[in-house]
Amino acid sequence: MHLAYPAVLAALLFCTGLYGVLARRNAILVLMSVELMLNAVNLNLVAFDAWLSRAAEDTLHSGQALALFTIAVAAAEIGIGLAIVLAVYRNRGTSDIDRLRDTAEGHDPDDPDSDATGRALPAPAAGEKAEATA
Repeated sequence: MHLAYPAVLAALLFCTGLYGVLARRNAILVLMSVELMLNAVNLNLVAFDAWLSRAAEDTLHSGQALALFTIAVAAAEIGIGLAIVLAVYRNRGTSDIDRLRDTAEGHDPDDPDSDATGRALPAPAAGEKAEATA
């Protein structure tokens, strides 16, 4: 098999994972996209190992060993990542990344009494009316 086929497939997998990391708002979907990216790296490791070992008649297969190491790291990453996401969900009630960032900065997007920076707007004085803009 040519080296181009797994390399193109790995590039497509990596780009799909990168899009998922950049475009998704759910933390679990971001973790799944990171796993896609790691699988693309594993595919490249194994493909280049098979290509180089055939060319050099080497029996070490270091690419496959690195792929196994990457799988172990990915398993630990997904376990710890899911534990963090579950803990955050229990505390905050959401796993939406944008809402988590807003609550960490102290800005509630649904609060009409705060401005864009998250600071509370001053209350109008007792006898003042709010100005109407036309």
